[in-house]
Amino acid sequence: MASSSNDKVLRGGSGPTDARANALRALAMDAVQQANSGHPGAPMGMAEMAVALWTGHLRHNPANPHWADRDRFVLSNGHASMLLYALLHLSGYDLPIDEIKRFRKLHSKTPGHPESGLTPGVETTTGPLGQGFSNAVGFALAEKMLAREFNRPGHEIVDHRSYVFLGDGCLMEGISHEAASLAGVWGLNKLIALYDDNGISIDGAVQGWFRDDTPARFRAYGWNVIGPVDGHDVLAVGQAIAQAKSSNDRPTLIVCHTTIGRGSPGRAGTAKAHGEPLGADEIAKTREALGWTAPPFEVPDNLRALWNARELGKAREAEWNARLAAYRAAHPALAAEFERRMRGDLPADFNATLAAAIEAFGAAPEAVASRKASQKVLAALAPKVPEMFGGSADLTGSNLTDFPGCGERHVSYGVREFGMAAIMNGVALHGGYIPYGGTFLTFSDYSRNAVRMAALMKLRVIHVFTHDSIGLGEDGPTHQAVEHVPSLRLIPQLDVWRPADTLETAVAWASALQRRDGPAALALSRQVLPVVATPAQAEAIARGGYVLSDVPAGQTARAVIIGTGSELQFALQAQTRLAAEGLPVRVVSMPCTNIFDRQPAAYRDQVLPQNLPAVAVEAAQPDFWRKYVGRDGGVVGIASFGESAPAADLYKHYGITAEHVAAEVRRCCAR
Repeated sequence: MASSSNDKVLRGGSGPTDARANALRALAMDAVQQANSGHPGAPMGMAEMAVALWTGHLRHNPANPHWADRDRFVLSNGHASMLLYALLHLSGYDLPIDEIKRFRKLHSKTPGHPESGLTPGVETTTGPLGQGFSNAVGFALAEKMLAREFNRPGHEIVDHRSYVFLGDGCLMEGISHEAASLAGVWGLNKLIALYDDNGISIDGAVQGWFRDDTPARFRAYGWNVIGPVDGHDVLAVGQAIAQAKSSNDRPTLIVCHTTIGRGSPGRAGTAKAHGEPLGADEIAKTREALGWTAPPFEVPDNLRALWNARELGKAREAEWNARLAAYRAAHPALAAEFERRMRGDLPADFNATLAAAIEAFGAAPEAVASRKASQKVLAALAPKVPEMFGGSADLTGSNLTDFPGCGERHVSYGVREFGMAAIMNGVALHGGYIPYGGTFLTFSDYSRNAVRMAALMKLRVIHVFTHDSIGLGEDGPTHQAVEHVPSLRLIPQLDVWRPADTLETAVAWASALQRRDGPAALALSRQVLPVVATPAQAEAIARGGYVLSDVPAGQTARAVIIGTGSELQFALQAQTRLAAEGLPVRVVSMPCTNIFDRQPAAYRDQVLPQNLPAVAVEAAQPDFWRKYVGRDGGVVGIASFGESAPAADLYKHYGITAEHVAAEVRRCCAR
């Protein structure tokens, strides 16, 4: 039987409300009311949970949100953002009351959902439910790996916890299963999740659509489960957290029974509290019910003093700095490496390592699939870049994401593409590692929203997407990517590479590793590709698009052929055919359109002269290329799903051939 939005669910809260929690409630309902937009119910319902964690257990320093050994806090149910903003403001972060008043306003530091890099103290961008929880798994994984790598007897410089608040919506999302299962397998004992079990979502009481036995589910994952506890009892929640911190072999879920919108006489326990302002009348009644007499956006000094964490945070970081100094004295090389990694700097000799690899690839050119070329690049770079941390969604032997001696620097995520991508985001946010992970390109649809979140957060995360076209052959249209590369190129701040040989693949990897303000996706072939580029062209490759093969000296190009990846060979073959007919053309390789588009206009016009007709060839949905070839240009691609057949037969069947490319050039030149 379906639930109704009029249902009321009241859980916990038999005692009086906590004054510190009421400060959070007041700021949340005032900010949402002033913005006339937002979600007051969850902040009001989780207020005591926040008091227990933030005043009793969370190790952080408001004066330095980037302290390396701070505890990480993630608000996975990001619609409750005003809870986090109130916590940051009251604790002493650089988030003044004027920013609270500007909640959800243009260019404020208090957007509708928390955004990493915008608001001091926000560890990750949340809003798409379940992903924050998965990011927290990535935080905890990074902590565990760094501790194993850098801690030494008597010198534990990596020793912190990752806390996450999550709600029913996070647990309904399938990604929560993927991430929770892996957290249990990995034994992430420093991960503590507090479940806001209020029984309400947007449509009403969740019993109509969510009847999971959540504690049993998490026990089955290998988690420690505590509760249910009264989520409105600060002492009880605090004791549960203390118990969770004693776990030495598994993560912990604390089930907190709460009432959404607690304190609101007319909205508590209802869906009406979830996603709309309480209204002036209901706020007045709530203030009376809570005994809250302060004007809007004002918090009494005595409560501000109870919340302020600046002195305690300063002392905690100072104590850690003293331990780091002792570690530096005992293990200077390790300390320097740890600090480099946490700054996000590549090794000092990275450019030399890259140059040597490119020289070696040029000295012994080999026709290989670009997925194999990627593995060769990994074998050359990863041993010298120890922060590279790889994995695959149960496709290691196909994605070729491992490398000799990788050991624990490569993990199997199982068949969990979405979870893998979101966990990698958490690892990148934590610092100390550059995560990369592999799956088939067509399965990027599973992970796409986490890829988008990496781009939104400007994270250095690398996605290795192999089997990138109909060129994978017999597995058929379920596995043959058609629309994926063009659609990924549309994600702002994501660099999508489709290299044509080993040298272009090496430059793609180098670009992804060197870039500190966004993720990259490498679309790689299953089939063998010929050698097309030379080491002398490495700098040009890094510009995203370059003249691979120009017309002979003394001749003038009459057209340009643009190619990428496995189809670049057809562009070169067509150039040869057309030259024999007396039709000289230029071939441009464009392995990364995103980077090419960031080049100065003069360079772009030099590579693609605006007065020349252009033809693009790529085994993908063709519409994307119109931005380069125009309405009168030509595109050789595939606008339908593929079929199951050998790759060579498919290319011929869909007309992705040198002959077709040459015919398109002739047509364009005849206009």
